[in-house]
Amino acid sequence: MNVTLHVCTTCRAGEPIEDGAPRPGAQLHAALTEAGAPEGVRIVPVECLSACSQGASVALSAPGKWTYVYGRLRKEDSADILAGAAAYAATDDGLVPWRERPVIFRKQSLARIPPLELPE
Repeated sequence: MNVTLHVCTTCRAGEPIEDGAPRPGAQLHAALTEAGAPEGVRIVPVECLSACSQGASVALSAPGKWTYVYGRLRKEDSADILAGAAAYAATDDGLVPWRERPVIFRKQSLARIPPLELPE
């Protein structure tokens, strides 16, 4: 199954940004891309996840799985984000047991969105 890790590249993370300076979301995207996606995960930049007061933000999604949005992330969190993405990719439904999630995913979840079609 193909998992997408969406990374908000326009996020300012509540910081004032000088003209031309890289935004925290873009820095996070660069760090994740440089580290490399786990098997079955693709990293996709997006212009906004509407979590502006909670940035930098990412979302994990896949067909038939629950989607998660995480915020208050930094480029230094890249390894934990990628570990969380790998754990998510290994599930059938997107529900990683709480204790198996990286700490940042336990504490910084902003939303959990059901799949478009739930099993009956």
